[in-house]
Amino acid sequence: MILPLHIRWSEPRVTYDLDDPTDVCRVYEQVMREGTPEDIQEYIEADRVVELWDDLVLPSGVRRRWANWLLDHRQIYVKC
Repeated sequence: MILPLHIRWSEPRVTYDLDDPTDVCRVYEQVMREGTPEDIQEYIEADRVVELWDDLVLPSGVRRRWANWLLDHRQIYVKC
């Protein structure tokens, strides 16, 4: 998988292997930080976010917004 330029805007272009947990984390991190609402619907699965949560490297504001979303929409508490 190659992310669109508006999400992964730096060079070189990277191909991600979605069978590799590390690559999945990198895709989720980038989409959660840079993606539009449409990108999030296309690339992100909420249950997978919960599975990956402790391994995701996200700015504190992004992490807090996602934690709030998970609590509000899925009644799932994740630590910020």
